[in-house]
Amino acid sequence: MKIKYIYIALSVVLLSIGCVQPTRKVVVKVILRTTGLGTVQTAGLRGSDKPLSWTNDFALTPVKTDTLYEGHFTLVTGYTFTEVKFTLNGQFEAFESNRRIVLSNQDTTVYEAVFNQTP
Repeated sequence: MKIKYIYIALSVVLLSIGCVQPTRKVVVKVILRTTGLGTVQTAGLRGSDKPLSWTNDFALTPVKTDTLYEGHFTLVTGYTFTEVKFTLNGQFEAFESNRRIVLSNQDTTVYEAVFNQTP
């Protein structure tokens, strides 16, 4: 009976160890175009993986005010993608689905988007 419990415990430990994905650091650079949308007070990004969150904007820096914004952040992830949405003046993009940024195998992934245009 004791051997049965040892076998079960060993099986659980081995299964849990085998399910861990290796993580890596990826720098993500986002470029957001906002041409023709009027005055932009703030441009931001929200998402599911730290340092992003769905409740607070990750501020994007204006490259050309009211036209072009960019930002970069570092993810530590075992996944091949992350999901995000852009915000302007604190308001989410109009479409319901999230944008999916597919992470490259390189150290840096560049993602370009136009506000309110589906990917």
